[in-house]
Amino acid sequence: MTLWRIRHATTYRYAEPVDMASHMLHLSPRPLPHQRVRWEKMACAPEPARVSSSVDHFGNRVTWLFLDRPHARFEVVAEAEIEVAFPAPPPADQTPPWEQVAAEAARDAAVAEFTFPSPLLPEHAGARDYAAQSFTPGRPVLAALLELNGRIRRDFTFRAGVTGIATPVGQVLAQRMGVCQDFTHLMLCGLRGLGLPARYVSGYIRTLPPPGGVVHLGADQSHAWVGAWLGAQAGWVDLDPTNDLVVRDEHVVLGWGRDFQDISPLRGIILGGGRHSLNVAVDLIPA
Repeated sequence: MTLWRIRHATTYRYAEPVDMASHMLHLSPRPLPHQRVRWEKMACAPEPARVSSSVDHFGNRVTWLFLDRPHARFEVVAEAEIEVAFPAPPPADQTPPWEQVAAEAARDAAVAEFTFPSPLLPEHAGARDYAAQSFTPGRPVLAALLELNGRIRRDFTFRAGVTGIATPVGQVLAQRMGVCQDFTHLMLCGLRGLGLPARYVSGYIRTLPPPGGVVHLGADQSHAWVGAWLGAQAGWVDLDPTNDLVVRDEHVVLGWGRDFQDISPLRGIILGGGRHSLNVAVDLIPA
């Protein structure tokens, strides 16, 4: 078990005052059998006129904020302390053939929705063909997933500023660079093209390495990785293609969906504001 403390600060500055705003936040870590939220708190400036909470279609916790007075700056700081103890995946060579998993998924309504295209991830033959290189006939599904996870880390360069939220997978494939969101979208699109359930997982990765350790890519903001289904018996395993990792004890899950759009940390509607700037600062450190 590892104990983590999270601080996630989001600040918007507007050229003109915002008269009213409504925001939807996915900033509450998801309670899971392998992840316990010991405490959490959220502070907003200016203070919202109304706050409510709910659970979305995917079971993620959502906070809704409504601001009814003019403001030129909006800040949300979410903090939490989390116990994490991800189980080890099964031995790769003991997982079922990937074709069997795809056939099983087609009959299982609970996972089938993660095999279909989504708003940011339409079908893409190039992504499917890229993934298919690892999924040779009869290969155990986890062995193929691990190879694909490693190939993305080797074949693509992490570089911020060259892509955006809606950058198509085809562009990422062509330029061979991007950030964690892009590599996650690429892997999801490829797996779904093969009929394998795969979901977009949003969360955090350790900010600072232990002594002698390696700095993880994508550690300064919200991180993203892939949840892949191994069949009904083994369930889900989380894979981080940005760092070629099986998610174990250096990640914290916020939630999951079909793509980034389902689980954006903060989105909303504002009246006024004009041009704006955004600053996000994230720390995940041992408690």
